[in-house]
Amino acid sequence: MFLLLPFDSLVVNLLGISITVLFTLLLVFIIVPAIFGVSFGIRKVYMKTLLKIFQWATLRIERGAKEKNHPLYKPYVNGIIAKEPTSLEEEIKEMRRSGSSKALDTPEFELSDIFYFCRKGIETIMDDEVTKRFSAEELESWNLLSRTNYNFQYISLRLTVLWGLGVLIRYCFLLPLRIALAFTGISLLVTGTTVVGYLPNGRCKDFLSKHVHLMCYRICVRALTAIITYHDRENRPRNGGICVANHTSPIDVIILASDGYYAMVGQIHGGLMGVIQRAMVKACPHVWFERSEVKDRHLVARRLTEHVQDKSKLPILIFPEGTCINNTSVMMFKKGSFEIGATVYPVAIKYDPQFGDAFWNSSKYGMVTYLLRMMTSWAIVCSVWYLPPMTRQPEEQAGELHPAERRERAAASGAPPGLRTPRGPAPRRSLLCRGGTRNRRRDRDAGPRGRGRAGLCRARSRTRARSRTAPGRAAVGGLAVPSGGRG
Repeated sequence: MFLLLPFDSLVVNLLGISITVLFTLLLVFIIVPAIFGVSFGIRKVYMKTLLKIFQWATLRIERGAKEKNHPLYKPYVNGIIAKEPTSLEEEIKEMRRSGSSKALDTPEFELSDIFYFCRKGIETIMDDEVTKRFSAEELESWNLLSRTNYNFQYISLRLTVLWGLGVLIRYCFLLPLRIALAFTGISLLVTGTTVVGYLPNGRCKDFLSKHVHLMCYRICVRALTAIITYHDRENRPRNGGICVANHTSPIDVIILASDGYYAMVGQIHGGLMGVIQRAMVKACPHVWFERSEVKDRHLVARRLTEHVQDKSKLPILIFPEGTCINNTSVMMFKKGSFEIGATVYPVAIKYDPQFGDAFWNSSKYGMVTYLLRMMTSWAIVCSVWYLPPMTRQPEEQAGELHPAERRERAAASGAPPGLRTPRGPAPRRSLLCRGGTRNRRRDRDAGPRGRGRAGLCRARSRTRARSRTAPGRAAVGGLAVPSGGRG
């Protein structure tokens, strides 16, 4: 027993030295730069290195696939039904071949063909465009994460060794580092906002609250190794306005709040999230409510109206989609945030799934599992576009503004290459039926047929007017409005 004491003391000393070195590195290279809002560029170098490794791995997989003469990627549809990329004629021939011995070139109709069309109709109903927005998108190239590409197969020993080395780096080095950073950021946020909350209201409290929030959110951003690019920062939300953004993940709040100071609106939570919410509301006028309570919803609407009427108060951050979408489209907005009448500042957030999928599938993963997946990814790389503000006109209703704002967010300037402009059906009725006494009188005089045409022409003219305010727009980061009239 006594012979083990020197060895035990050596282990304790080495452990203490390791922890001291780790926290010194955290303090010098991460926490202090986060306090002052500066960066040494280490994350960008890390991202460029990863890109080169991914390119080499992709080339290696393609070469191995050619040598073994098998398809590199299996056909995969991002939905609930797996479909083969065959034509209608080929599928009918295959069905007849398996069920009948007749000649395949017979053009006559068979009763069994009905089942094929019935199956296709049911598949179309079940696997629509909206359903696909709630599942993670499959990558075409491997990023050394087995969770993100179900098409990967064993190719070579070197590639497998590289994948194993990546697992060791992510779980043995990056994960402990990120957990330490997250613990530091959350602890400082709870402690700092609680202390600031005891100060009397005034400029000093607002100043300290702003910088405590920014510092802690920037530390949490570094805990995810998030590499964020902000575009058009001159359009950042201002006091007295409403910031509306697409919702992909709970970390959307951290992404936006690390570049601005917002009053947030959200559901009341329990556990650790509840502790953070109660601490934050002491230093900043956030609005937390219980969604199931009708009284809370009316109270929130009244508080939001009072908040935006005071132009000295912080902009309100709202995610009007109400749920997390897989970052490929912009879904239907809840119109409550547009009924307030304040200036709306649209924001588009686009994540790069090549380094890590930020989409939270709440039906599949809990919060702890999701955060663990985030912290064991390579990085979180995203771009944020601040779009020009929009104001509701006197004759417009809330239901008329939010579809136009949704399309405004999905189409903005400075988009990266390879993106598509959203194409969908005719505008919804809420966009066609224009508000205002003058428009309703004109529709009434025009008769039943002229009413619809007049409304459509006015809707198109207003949409063109909004488009003229920001020329040369293309889809932002692949965010498109899905067709089918569902949003």
